[in-house]
Amino acid sequence: MRNFHFHGIRIVKTGIAIFLTAIICEWFHWPPVFAVITAIVTIEPTVSDSIKKGIVRFPASAIGSAYAVFFIALFGNSPITYTLAAVFTILTCYKLNLHAGLLVATLTAVAMVEVIHSNYLISFFIRLGTTTTGLLVSTAVNMIVFRPDYRKDILDSIQNIGARAGTLLEQTFRTILYDQHIDRKINRDIMHQLNKEIMKTETLIRFQRDESKLHPLIGGDKNELHMAERQLSYLHNLDYHLGNLINLPLNKISWTSSERAVIMDAVTELADDLQHAADYNSKKHQLQLKNITDLFWEDNEEITKNNDIHPTQFPPELIILYELVTIYNLVDRFYNPAQPICHHEVKQKD
Repeated sequence: MRNFHFHGIRIVKTGIAIFLTAIICEWFHWPPVFAVITAIVTIEPTVSDSIKKGIVRFPASAIGSAYAVFFIALFGNSPITYTLAAVFTILTCYKLNLHAGLLVATLTAVAMVEVIHSNYLISFFIRLGTTTTGLLVSTAVNMIVFRPDYRKDILDSIQNIGARAGTLLEQTFRTILYDQHIDRKINRDIMHQLNKEIMKTETLIRFQRDESKLHPLIGGDKNELHMAERQLSYLHNLDYHLGNLINLPLNKISWTSSERAVIMDAVTELADDLQHAADYNSKKHQLQLKNITDLFWEDNEEITKNNDIHPTQFPPELIILYELVTIYNLVDRFYNPAQPICHHEVKQKD
């Protein structure tokens, strides 16, 4: 539904921009097709992008128009005119790094061949007028109608990523502790979806940051956006450590039933924290972290004393506990992103 809402608003904006652009061109007795093409491609996810790309598309369209007029004057309406106008427009745009305007410039050059028969210079300036109209109207519509505001989408996406990560965490530890044969491919598929969601959210944050420069009120509190960026960064790190657990080669785990119960209880609480943000309890979280940390040092002393099975590497028990302690700290920072960033150091008890 969120994607439909996002794209639906953009469709409405495009329709309004086309309608207004066509009306203005009709009023000036200009052919609206070129202005409409420009208006369609200038509706971007942010006003900032519309302006930036519009600045590139205007000279690119002027280049396409100039080549169209030039080759029409030489060869008339013929196949060679279409070819040369398109090829020279593409080459020039590439040379001038006008990549964002290449498509609309080439379409303009080709479309003009069909409609220009005389008054080449006047046609060229009319084309510049229609390009300007399309750019200005689409940018104004993007700025005024349903002004881009991605704050709710960003917060919803961050909560969704956290909930999915919690489910994956619990599922992964049930596989590790109780040898529940959940297909690892399923977990990797969930990881892939998490990565896609994180990348999408990073894009939304970039959009919102761009909007805040043009619309300070709509852009919202910069601290709020900065906090969202930090939360997403912690989720990104959490995703990395989950991947370590999923891809860990599982050998025989030496934990007792009571130790497995302690770990699973901590994991269940941690998963619930990620899935239900409103229920997060910092004191309870720290208590569970202490239980895991105590177990970490107990295993560190006992397992490494006689590590005949893994003489050249850390035993899987310590790796698993290290990853779990790290994830606990990341979740704590996720819910308290305003606290200063520092590297967590676990010190062995005397």
